[in-house]
Amino acid sequence: MGPSYLNASVFWLIQSCDENLLPRKYFEVDFPMIVARKIHHIKSKPPLSKPIMESHSGDSLLIDSHSLDSSRYSIQGADLRFSSELEEKLKKHNLDVHLPTLLVAECVLVYMTPQQSASLLKWAASTFPVAMFINYEQVNMTDRFGQIMIENLQRRQCNLAGVEVCKSLDSQRQRLLLNGWETAQAIDMMKVYSFLPQADVKRIEGLEFLDEKELFEQLMQHYCICWASKDSSNLGNALQHLVGDPSH
Repeated sequence: MGPSYLNASVFWLIQSCDENLLPRKYFEVDFPMIVARKIHHIKSKPPLSKPIMESHSGDSLLIDSHSLDSSRYSIQGADLRFSSELEEKLKKHNLDVHLPTLLVAECVLVYMTPQQSASLLKWAASTFPVAMFINYEQVNMTDRFGQIMIENLQRRQCNLAGVEVCKSLDSQRQRLLLNGWETAQAIDMMKVYSFLPQADVKRIEGLEFLDEKELFEQLMQHYCICWASKDSSNLGNALQHLVGDPSH
């Protein structure tokens, strides 16, 4: 879910590595205008359309200006602020809410009011019995650096309607817990960066010289990854029993 073309590339990245890693079905949701542009790119570029055709097992693709649906990939134009409309469109294209589901939002919730993002999170938590929700967006937005980020976006007429929830890692966690999710964690992107293999970090930093490392670190401290889960069927415990205790 979201305005970034990163979301659009995930299906093709997974498919190119190992088709067996593809989910039963991959859904992408964005505003209708954005979806129309993405569908145009898919239709006009064989490297994008071919993997969809190769993984499709039905008779023909369902496609119009704001929707493309195959047996393994579906992109739908919808407004995430209206969850009933969203659910209707997804179920129309064979969304199975009973399957374990991963939902990913990339800089989406911050553009909604806190009430609207809470509604979306509650809908997801109540709709999918076994699910994980991953959210990537701004954090620590009340300090001076965060205020400068907000001012720069406002000058570009980008209104962060939900920025008040981006005060801290704790406020991000609490939003998830207060809207139906059983567990929630959050870390800033500088922490994520520290988890990367250091040999790869040194190699990349050698290729992409950082002349403003302090600015880079500040920016990374103002974005975060949050994840929440719910597991009403105790699938996680069942899987741990099957694979054994990973600590042994």
